[in-house]
Amino acid sequence: MKTLRLGTLAVLTASAIALTMSGASAHDPDTPEGQAAARTFMADFQPAERHAVTSTAAGVPCVDGKADIYPCKNVDLLSVLPLAQIGGGNGNDIWGWTDPSSGKEYAIVGRTNGTAFVDVSTPTAPKFLGNLPSNGGSSSWRDMKVYKDHAFIVADFITGHGMQVFDLTRLRTITTPQTLTADTVYKEFGPAHNIAINEETGYAYAIGSNTCSGGPHMVDIRTPKQPKNAGCVSQDGYTHDNQCVIYRGPDAAYRGREICFNSNEDTLTIVDVTDKANPVQIVRKGYSGAQYSHQGWLTEDQRYFLLDDELDESRGTDKRTKTYIWDLASLANPVHTGVYSSPATAIDHNQYIKGKYSYQANYQAGLRILDVSGVASAQLSEAGYFDIYPAGNEAKFNGAWSNYPYFASGIVLVNGIEQGLVVVKPNLGTVEPPPAGKKFENTTDVAIPDAGAAVTSSAAVSGVTGKAPATLKVNVDIKHSYRGDLVIDLVAPDGSTFRLKGSNNDSADNVITTYTVDASAKTSEGTWQLKVQDVAKADTGYVDAWSLQF
Repeated sequence: MKTLRLGTLAVLTASAIALTMSGASAHDPDTPEGQAAARTFMADFQPAERHAVTSTAAGVPCVDGKADIYPCKNVDLLSVLPLAQIGGGNGNDIWGWTDPSSGKEYAIVGRTNGTAFVDVSTPTAPKFLGNLPSNGGSSSWRDMKVYKDHAFIVADFITGHGMQVFDLTRLRTITTPQTLTADTVYKEFGPAHNIAINEETGYAYAIGSNTCSGGPHMVDIRTPKQPKNAGCVSQDGYTHDNQCVIYRGPDAAYRGREICFNSNEDTLTIVDVTDKANPVQIVRKGYSGAQYSHQGWLTEDQRYFLLDDELDESRGTDKRTKTYIWDLASLANPVHTGVYSSPATAIDHNQYIKGKYSYQANYQAGLRILDVSGVASAQLSEAGYFDIYPAGNEAKFNGAWSNYPYFASGIVLVNGIEQGLVVVKPNLGTVEPPPAGKKFENTTDVAIPDAGAAVTSSAAVSGVTGKAPATLKVNVDIKHSYRGDLVIDLVAPDGSTFRLKGSNNDSADNVITTYTVDASAKTSEGTWQLKVQDVAKADTGYVDAWSLQF
C-alpha cells in the first residue's frame, strides 16, 4: 500500500535519490503523470522527526482535543517510537503479526532503508527487536503482508530487491536488537510497488512490479519458504494496489471464486483469479472525478468498496479528503453511488475496514476513522481521528502513510513518514471488543488422502485453566476440490469427539469457516486435534490451518 513507483525516472538525480525519499503520489513511472508526481513528491520531502512521548503506564489520553502534541478525537495515544530508534530512514508501510502461541502482538514497520520489527504487546512501551535491511538499496516504497507466521516484503525502485520472506517466529527469542536476514528471497521480479496476500488461498500478489505489465504477479506462498510463480494478471496493465478475497458477496455468479479488486490508476478493475493460468477480467470501471485510483477496501459483507483517489485533492479546488463509495451488487456492473468529503484538507492514502469502521491513513490529517454503517445510503461519518502531523493539514505528502487496525487488543498502529511508529487506542463507544481468551493455532499443512484414513492436526493448549468454554470457536481452513467428501471432527484431550461436519453432496471447493462447540464438560489444557477424513474417491486436498479460540 504505497505510492508512486519511480522506475528509471530521469528527473530525479542520483543525489536526490540518496535522500531516501519520503511518501509520494502513485503513478506508473513511464508516464508524464508519474514524472510530474515524482517532482511534487520531492518538493514535499522532510527529514525524520525525533519527538518521543514521555513514557507513562497508561499512555496519554485524548483530552479536550489533544494528546501530547497531537490533535485527536476519541483516540488515545499510547506511544511514539521515532525512526531514529528503529533503524533510521523515513517511514512508509506497516503491518502487524500476532504470535499464535503467546498472543503477543508485533509491528512490522517499513522504512526507506529496511524493515523494523517491534514488540507492541505492551503498547505503552514498544520494544525494538531488529532490522531487516533493504535488499540492495534504499526506497521510499516498501510494502509487507503476513501469511502463516511469515512476513513477505517488497520494495520499489530497487532493481534486484525481489520478495523477502522472513519467519516471524524467530522474534520469540530476541531480547536485544538484532540485524536480521531474510529466510529466502523470491527473485522472479525485481522492484514491486505493493504486495497483497489472500490468506485464505495462500497466494501473494506483487503489484506494480517490472513484470506482468505492472499488473499483479501471482505467487504461491502456501509453503512460505518456497514461493513459486503462479502467473500474471496483465490485461489492464499497471495496478497500484488491490485486495483479493474468496468472494462471499451478493453476486451469486461469483460466490466461492477468488476475486481481486484492483485500483488501476484511473479505474476500479475487478478480476477473477481462481484459475491462475487464466485470470478473467470481469470489469474495468471509471468514475467521475478520477485523478488517481490509489487503494480501497471491501466492507465485511463484500457488498461495498471504498476507494481512495490520491490526487483528486491536490489537483482539485476542493482540498477535502474524499472517499469514493461503490455498490458491488453486481461485480460486472459496479455502481459509484457517492463521495464522502472529510472535514480535513489532506491527501488520502491507505484504508482498511474492520467491523463498521474504515481506518484511513490520510497523510497530513493523520489517522481518520469513518463509521461506514450508513454505506448503503452512501452516508459515512467521522467517528474519531489522531493527527500525527500537527504542523498543518494540506494536500501534501507528509505524515501518516499507513495503519494497521486488526489486533485483538484494539490498538492501532500508524507509520508516519517523518514520525515513525505511533501506537494509539480508539475509544469509539461501540467499537468491536477483542475476542476473549487465547488463540491456539496450527498452520502446518496436512495432506488428506483420497478416500483414505483420517488424518489429524494437533494444537497444544496451555495456560488456560479450568473447563473449556461453551462457545469454543474452531476456525477451520481446509483446501479441497469437493468439500462434500469430508468428515471433520474436533478431538478433545481426553479422546472424546465433537462432529463439526459430516459428508454430503456439496460439490463446492474448500471448508473455510468457524464452528462453535459446547466443550464446557472438557478440560481446556492438553492436546486438541482436528480430525479430517475424505470418505469418497476422486478429489484431494489438505488441512491448510486451524485454530481454537478460548
